[in-house]
Amino acid sequence: MAIVQFTGVKVFSTTLARDREVMGENITRWVKDNPNLEVVDKEVTQSSDKEFHCLTVTLFYKQK
Repeated sequence: MAIVQFTGVKVFSTTLARDREVMGENITRWVKDNPNLEVVDKEVTQSSDKEFHCLTVTLFYKQK
């Protein structure tokens, strides 16, 4: 199994439905705004309780 090496982590997280709708656009914008970084892994986490649904996208990156 290969070990993925990274130098940084960027976390996008929201509980609001309207923010979840644009989360993909925000992530794409961040990736485009940081062309010197290479995303080497990602993790998507969803959690919820009776009232709130939280979506978190964690990007692991390194310098190109």
